[in-house]
Amino acid sequence: MSRTTLAVMENALPPAEELRLIDRELVQLDAHRARLLARRAWLLTALRAAGPAPGPARSQGTAAEASPPSAQNVLLALGGILLTIAAVAFTVISWGHMGIGGRALVLGAVTVTALGTPLLLLRHKLVSTAESVAALGLVLTVLDAYALRRAVLPGTDALAYTAVAAGVLAAVWAGYARAARGLRLPLPGAVVAGQLPLPLWALSAGGGPEAAAWATLATAGLDVVVAFTARRSAVRVPAVVCAVTTGGWSLLTGLWLSVSAASPADSAEPAMLLLAAAALALAAAWRAPAAAVATAALGGLAVVAAAGGVLRAAVPSGWAVPAYLLCAAALLTAVRLRAPRGVLTGLAAASGLVHLGSVLWAAPIVLLGLTRPAAVLGDVWGGPPVPDAAPPGAATAPVVLAAVAMALWAAPRLLPAVPLPRPAGDCCALALAWSAAVAAPVALSLPLGPALAVLLSATAATVALAARTSPAAVLPPTGRVAPGTPRTAGRAADGTTAAPEAAAPPHAATARAGAAPHPARPSTDPAAHDHAPPEAPGRTTRPTSAPGGQAGAAGAASPAVRPELPPHALEPQHATAATALVCGLLSAAGAALLGLATRPATFTALGVLVALGAVAAATARGLVRTVAACATVVGTAGLVAASAAAAELPGHRVGLALLAVPAAAALLGARLGRHPVAPAVEATAAAVVPVAVALAVPHPPTLALVLALAGVVAAGTAVRAERRPLAGYAAVALFVAAAWVRLAASGVGTPEAYTLPVTVPALVVGALRRRADPSASSWTAYGPGLGATLVPSLLAAWGDTDWPRPLLLGLAALGVTLAGARRRLRAPLVLGGLTLALVALHELAPYVVQVADALPRWLPPALAGLLLLAVGATYEQRLRDARRIRETLGRMR
Repeated sequence: MSRTTLAVMENALPPAEELRLIDRELVQLDAHRARLLARRAWLLTALRAAGPAPGPARSQGTAAEASPPSAQNVLLALGGILLTIAAVAFTVISWGHMGIGGRALVLGAVTVTALGTPLLLLRHKLVSTAESVAALGLVLTVLDAYALRRAVLPGTDALAYTAVAAGVLAAVWAGYARAARGLRLPLPGAVVAGQLPLPLWALSAGGGPEAAAWATLATAGLDVVVAFTARRSAVRVPAVVCAVTTGGWSLLTGLWLSVSAASPADSAEPAMLLLAAAALALAAAWRAPAAAVATAALGGLAVVAAAGGVLRAAVPSGWAVPAYLLCAAALLTAVRLRAPRGVLTGLAAASGLVHLGSVLWAAPIVLLGLTRPAAVLGDVWGGPPVPDAAPPGAATAPVVLAAVAMALWAAPRLLPAVPLPRPAGDCCALALAWSAAVAAPVALSLPLGPALAVLLSATAATVALAARTSPAAVLPPTGRVAPGTPRTAGRAADGTTAAPEAAAPPHAATARAGAAPHPARPSTDPAAHDHAPPEAPGRTTRPTSAPGGQAGAAGAASPAVRPELPPHALEPQHATAATALVCGLLSAAGAALLGLATRPATFTALGVLVALGAVAAATARGLVRTVAACATVVGTAGLVAASAAAAELPGHRVGLALLAVPAAAALLGARLGRHPVAPAVEATAAAVVPVAVALAVPHPPTLALVLALAGVVAAGTAVRAERRPLAGYAAVALFVAAAWVRLAASGVGTPEAYTLPVTVPALVVGALRRRADPSASSWTAYGPGLGATLVPSLLAAWGDTDWPRPLLLGLAALGVTLAGARRRLRAPLVLGGLTLALVALHELAPYVVQVADALPRWLPPALAGLLLLAVGATYEQRLRDARRIRETLGRMR
């Protein structure tokens, strides 16, 4: 242990000093470890160069590339593969060159030897060698069966012979496994071979797909029995895989036969097959809890497919999906039965998958109901659109969506075993019920009037629900009532208003009841203390109990006290309100677009939407109130535009009329003051200004008026008590743009007419800024204003052939330069000096050109050389002068 560590342990140091010492100690330890690693690497290199040295075996860092057992297994596997290939080649190629006696003698001797040798090897505990030889023997039995048919029974049916041979081989391998109990391959091989007899026998007997499916299902049942009775996993795993494969094949076959059935009689046999497969799957799920959910779900889907296939064949073609959905709903009621939890969960999952598939089937109809109103934009007020023909099967889409919504609403309430949270089910049910209403106009090919009525009704219902369930201000986790929340009434969990007595303080309720207050006892539950987070140093935890120590009374008597929710938790009331709000906005957009088909429909739709938004903004709370208020502003803007268009006003006059919306919003914001809805309403109304400007662009005088009026609204917003600086900047920009547009519309081309109205206010603002803050830089105060005029005027002067503009610009630049030198301001001095120099250069340029033409060609290079020599000779002096100028400018503001 180093001295530094001892010092730290003996003397308590400040945290910063102790941290610095610990970091230094860690750096030293890292350096020492690096030296040791380098030395170790050098020693290993030296040992490898010197060869193997006597002493202990290799270090822990080196090991054999392959352990002896793994190398042995590889060698045995390769040997068995080579022997198998040789046996196959002999049987297929060399079989015809031997007589019947030789054939029997060779195959019999080799097979008996290959099957008997593992028994001797097991006695000597050579398990790996016995496994390899046994695998060769199993392959030889297959070759024996093949050779027997080729030589003795060439006329037999191939499928029947293969079925019998597979059964005999499965029995032989199973018996051989009992004789050689130490071998692992024979029993799995018998399980795999046992998959072939029944299906191949059914096909050889001339049965169709139904018979083969029944045989495959019977084989799957045997596999399930083997999987439950086998003790070794080497047998259970192949049995499970084979059961899944054969059972899945039977299910797919039964499903295909059920879907392709043309009548209820034809669908009866596939239904029986599917029900048998479902019974097998449910029995397996009952016995295997680990796979109960997946297996029971598969069985439930098979039951739905069986019953739904019979109903599908009996009802019209458009009602196939409702038929399957009805069967899924009936399956959902089976969750009330007494069964293992995994089985019930699987049945609920199967029903849920069918419900989900039904919703996905109806989703395109809902999407079409939301997007079809947008087609009216191509012919606004062109007349009612002709209802398109409904897609095939679309008539039942609203029925399907409504049925799924009812199931989602009722499942958490009536079926406690269904693993579906009630808030999530309610939100999904609400969304699906709204989707059914949206899909109804498309599914029923409704004309304009009924379709618009359906969309407006859906909007009214969802907006009313959103306003009713909109959450109030979020209460602090300590149970204190948030500011603005009434203390005489609370809001219960279901959105109703509680009695004043229920919201009274706990001590008041106790006094009214006549009970004497008593201090709360500390909790004796250890879990209440074990899970409490540790208190941070230097922080004090606020008590959460009510005044007087009556924590329990506070939780029972005051509904305003809420339990603390986990982080990022969403209350059920919030989720319902958000879902209803989103649905209402989507259907409102569809109704507004659809109303553009005719003039009366436009005013009807927009009027109803504005009224709904206003009512929701007045009755809702929180985010719902804000969104409803913003939607009301948008609808009002639409009404204003529609009214102007109905009055046959030109486009630029419509833009002028739209300015009434931001003006009214500014007045409402001034009345609301610091209300949380006011900023959102004013921002939404401000978004109408670009639309008004775009409409007024073809008429510049009106455009200038629109910009000026918008600037007036922005200026009025900026000077209010709760001043918003962004509105002030917008007002300046709008006023400048209005002046420029007005000048351009009047044919004014002089740049100073555009720049001076900007420069003068900017310089005034800069002077006020410098007066309030003398340390402010002159570039910040005067740079923008001076640059706004000097730069455009300088560019215009360089292209001007007359003398007044350069003269006036030069005089102005001289005045700016002198003012900057007098006031020791850097920005006026630099900008004015550069402008004055460039103007002088522009004025002297013609004379310089004339002099240059009159001088000899050799004189300019000579003068340049002399100038360089002079600069070089006085370089140090020039450098000091430059530094002095830089320091002088640096001392200026």
